[in-house]
Amino acid sequence: MKLLILSILILATSNQVNAKIYTKCELARKLDGTFSRNKLPDWMCLVKHESSYNSRTKGTRNKNGSYDYGIFQINDKYWCKVGSAGGDCNIDCGKFLNDDITDDITCAKKIFNRHGFEAWYGWKNNCKGKSLDAYSVNECF
Repeated sequence: MKLLILSILILATSNQVNAKIYTKCELARKLDGTFSRNKLPDWMCLVKHESSYNSRTKGTRNKNGSYDYGIFQINDKYWCKVGSAGGDCNIDCGKFLNDDITDDITCAKKIFNRHGFEAWYGWKNNCKGKSLDAYSVNECF
């Protein structure tokens, strides 16, 4: 019985150890230097609507059968591969589902450099052409 309880506790806490829900300022400081500071409100809005700042988010199945992974919801059809390194970012999609978002940022930068914010429906549908005052990061620095 004690072993069962211990196993349940380990399983319950293992997800919490590997996932992080960032605050706006934590994420802004993490992205600062990789992306220009004047674009950080766009990134905050994008991440809010893609993953709610949760590093462990895996989206539901898309119409084309693909899935989106991590804080930036990076798609496995183009950018990563399930189970081994692959895609244009040459990475296993599972690496986007933990609290170390360094690799997520590297891949998001590649996506952004190629397609801009238009690559993300969360940004197109919720941020594009709208006031981003709620996503200002001035108080974070």
